[in-house]
Amino acid sequence: MKCRVCRARAVIDLPRHNAAFCPPCFDSYLMDQVWKAIDEFQMFTKTERILLAVSGGKDSLALWDILDRLGYQTIGYHLDLGIGEYSVDSLEKTRQFAQKKNLTLHIEEITREAGGSVADISEVTNRPPCSACGVSKRHLFNRAAKTHGCQVVATGHNLDDEASRLLGNILHWQDGYLEKQNPALPDDGGLVRKVKPLNRLTEKEMAAYSFLNGIDYVVHECPMSVNAKQLFYKKIMNLLEKESPGTKQAFYFGFLDRRNRFYPEKEPGEAPPFNCQLCEAPSYSEICSFCRLRIKVTSPQEKPSRTKKKSSSSSSRV
Repeated sequence: MKCRVCRARAVIDLPRHNAAFCPPCFDSYLMDQVWKAIDEFQMFTKTERILLAVSGGKDSLALWDILDRLGYQTIGYHLDLGIGEYSVDSLEKTRQFAQKKNLTLHIEEITREAGGSVADISEVTNRPPCSACGVSKRHLFNRAAKTHGCQVVATGHNLDDEASRLLGNILHWQDGYLEKQNPALPDDGGLVRKVKPLNRLTEKEMAAYSFLNGIDYVVHECPMSVNAKQLFYKKIMNLLEKESPGTKQAFYFGFLDRRNRFYPEKEPGEAPPFNCQLCEAPSYSEICSFCRLRIKVTSPQEKPSRTKKKSSSSSSRV
């Protein structure tokens, strides 16, 4: 197997492109794909500060590495979810990467910010774990971006993530989610801009980049996502991709090309009518959804009976 560009020995085969690449040419291909995503969707500029949500997995750590190489201003933000050894490992991988690359990393703990771990929040609020996690992350990512003077929040969602999410939203005709399924959501109503620069690249490609660049990351999936429908939809998309390479790309980008026919771009909306009485975040009610969640989790009547590990600090930096 030879590299399509230079004819040297290839190390990765990409059937969806009918191509194989050697390490240097693969690196050039991948960097170009990220740059195209940033440019096409006008995600951010080099004068803006980017809060990068880093979980300790391959995608977010690789994205941090790529954006740093491309010369963007980044600040890492890690939210410790309190999920036992998985969170311990995730935090350690993130710390090691930041220290190795001499990058700024801020850390917060969900047990301190929300009053309990993801499992605690899920149990008390009767939400699926991924939903409980999502509510907390949206609020805390946005707050962290404002706190650290960032104009945009970037996450490591890749093509596999976006195609499987799209499949689930279409199967259930989730119009609200479909309308917002865009790799660049503008700052609107007090919310900082959110972007996904890896939307043109697959999990396989990000794993290859991490391996070739010596990035040590958490390999296993979050244990709280074992029964998540998203993983089931990924399996379906992987089967389709195996039978017909390029299906994920055609499906996802076909939707983006047609998205405005169904969900026309809107002018930036007005800010929500309230500022949360507790945290002062923009809100559609007097108490924002995150603070309502926190109140319920910390209420003595609602707390789970199991003993929770206490946090030693609310924020740290390396």
